[in-house]
Amino acid sequence: MTSYSEIRRKMGSSDGGTAVRSWAADVLADVMVGRRPAVAVHHPLGFLCLPVDRSADGGVCIHLWSAEFAAVRLTTTAIHCHSWDLLSFVLLGQVRNEVFDVADEPVRPSWRVYEVRSSGDVDEIVATPQLVSGRSASVQDHRAGRAYELRAGDFHTTTVPGGHEAATVVLARTRPGLADRSLGPVDGHTHRVRRQSCNAEVTVRAASTVLERIASG
Repeated sequence: MTSYSEIRRKMGSSDGGTAVRSWAADVLADVMVGRRPAVAVHHPLGFLCLPVDRSADGGVCIHLWSAEFAAVRLTTTAIHCHSWDLLSFVLLGQVRNEVFDVADEPVRPSWRVYEVRSSGDVDEIVATPQLVSGRSASVQDHRAGRAYELRAGDFHTTTVPGGHEAATVVLARTRPGLADRSLGPVDGHTHRVRRQSCNAEVTVRAASTVLERIASG
């Protein structure tokens, strides 16, 4: 069984890149032939999420950005923060993280803060009283073979420049007391969004896409 601690150790080893790519290839091959039950999910932020493991240590997923798989409609902005510390390894392509400095601004706000409360496949997007403004603080590009970290509570966007394909291995460790949050319209309201699970065919096709790209270098 794959675990958060196991993959984190691989990332920290002297041959971490090779070890993580080899692990990911094995996982994806198992998904393709049905040895590993898995259901990919269309994430509202524009990628497919393939859950691999969730334990007391943390969660492990593989994320894929590809125009081959239709994106779902986002009801807030793409600026968000996690309730968990993120450690990610780029398997293929390139991802861009833009981090924002966000501060309270009750008079001339740019956004309202929304708290995302997930239960099963339903996200309740709760409009909070907090009004904020913000500015870009940093932009970093991360290419295949590189790892990066994002702290819980840091507002950011993660995009793929040029709309190309990219895939990452994501490790998540929850920070108690924090919430998943997104920035959205000032005049918005609480609403619910149902995450769309993929069928077996799409899940296998997603796994195959990442595996083929890894194999081709």
